Amino acid sequence: MHAIRLRIVEERCSADLLPGMKLKKGDEIIVIVGKDKGRKGKVEKVFLKNDTVFIPGINVYKRHTKKRDDKHPGGIISLPKPIKVSKVMLVCPSCSHMTRIGYKKLKDEKIRICRKCGQKINS
Repeated sequence: MHAIRLRIVEERCSADLLPGMKLKKGDEIIVIVGKDKGRKGKVEKVFLKNDTVFIPGINVYKRHTKKRDDKHPGGIISLPKPIKVSKVMLVCPSCSHMTRIGYKKLKDEKIRICRKCGQKINS
């Protein structure tokens, strides 16, 4: 009975409280961990539920496929996959350093700022 009650509470919490992501589509990033460490790219797609971002040319895996018919020949296919947000950092457009993202409230809008130089990060 306790497990059923716990599952109901988890479903409510996960549906209502999705954490926001500080990275947005079009941001310039650098990979800080893993096989692609040091490589730069632009965010093409953001996946909020998985806490991942898709960057073309980064985190590419090989998939070995078997031949099915004439249309689908077998071979090795390069398959790009999303990468966790914790493995990338934003590159500030004004100071060109990798940085954390801060927020500042000006009048009625919330803007993103660079933690190193304090400049506004355009979105």
